[in-house]
Amino acid sequence: MKVQDILNEKGRELITVAADTEIADAAVKMMQRNIGALLVEEAGKLIGLITERDIIKILAKTHCDMKGLRVRDIMVPAENLLVAEPEDEVEYVMAVMIQNAIRHMPIVEKGELIGIISIRDVVKTHVRKLKAEIHFLKEYISDKYI
Repeated sequence: MKVQDILNEKGRELITVAADTEIADAAVKMMQRNIGALLVEEAGKLIGLITERDIIKILAKTHCDMKGLRVRDIMVPAENLLVAEPEDEVEYVMAVMIQNAIRHMPIVEKGELIGIISIRDVVKTHVRKLKAEIHFLKEYISDKYI
């Protein structure tokens, strides 16, 4: 199974936030959309990613005093992001995400951002594939194909 299969199922909506947005406003947007990460853009270009984990870290570091802090102050800059391509195998992407302890991965095609997937998306896809294999094996063992 490929990353493009996940994108086709979940959609390719890009939920973004501006780099100068206050961190609390970014957190509200994540809560309203029930997502764990926002793509950060400036002038229509991806410049970073901010996640729930980034917000928790800054809350702990500042003892909840985030006055004056903006998304750009805590985001992961684009040059440090790990990205996947639509043709990448889901198992490969899962391994990269686990090895690097990341939960969100932008998807890029020909240098253009086309989506983002989460570890939840990857695991859900993997579980569905395993369920299908188990179902097939059970039917095979029960002589349905003989």
